[in-house]
Amino acid sequence: MVSHRAVVFDMDGLLLDTESLAMEALEKTGLAMGHATPPGFYQGMIGAPMDRNLQMLQEHFGEDFPAEAFFRASDDLFEDYIESGRLTVKPGVWALLDYLDEQAIPYGLATSSGRSKMERHMHKVGLLPRFRYTITRNEVTHGKPGPEPFLNAARLIGVPPAEALALEDSYNGVRSAFAAGMPVIMVPDVLQPTEEIFTKALAVLPSLNEVLEKFRAGR
Repeated sequence: MVSHRAVVFDMDGLLLDTESLAMEALEKTGLAMGHATPPGFYQGMIGAPMDRNLQMLQEHFGEDFPAEAFFRASDDLFEDYIESGRLTVKPGVWALLDYLDEQAIPYGLATSSGRSKMERHMHKVGLLPRFRYTITRNEVTHGKPGPEPFLNAARLIGVPPAEALALEDSYNGVRSAFAAGMPVIMVPDVLQPTEEIFTKALAVLPSLNEVLEKFRAGR
C-alpha cells in the first residue's frame, strides 16, 4: 500500500504531542480573559496558520477582541508547559525515521508553526538533527489548508508531490496535502476523521507505528 519516494511530516500532533497542550493553554487563557467558548471551539485552529486563527477569533468575539494579546498570553502559558517537561514525542516517530533512513527514503517537515518555535521544540526532544528539509509558516505566503507548504516541501526534497507521502493529524493538513496532489495518511490526534477526510486521505491509521507497518509491507 505504501511505496513512495519521500515522506513529508507535519509537526504538531503528528511528531510532537503538542496539540492537547495548546488546547489547554488556549482554553485557560480565554477563561482568564473572561471569554468562555463553546466545546471544541479551539480545535478549529489546529493545523492552521496564525493569520487564519487571528481572523477566527475576531469573527467569533468581534473586531475589538485583543486577539494578538490573547495569543501572546496563550503562547507564554504553552511554553511554560513545554519548559516544565510536558513535551513528548508521539508513538512510532523514532522507529519510522530509523526505517526511512535505513531505506534511504528522504523526508521533510511542513508545519504551520514558525521557524523559531519549530527549531526550539524539535531541538528539545532531539528531533531537529533528523530533519534536513523543513518548511515552516515563515517560508510560505499562504499556509494550510492551501497547498503551498507541501508543494514547497516536495520541491525542497526534489520529488514531485504525487511521488511523496504526507503524514498529517489535522483536517487543514489533510486538505493542504490533498490540494498539493500529495497522497496523505491521517494519524488522528485531537481531531477525529470526518467523511471529508475519508474521501481525501489514502488511509487513516491510529499511530505512526501502523504507518511503519504499511511501509514494511509495501517493500
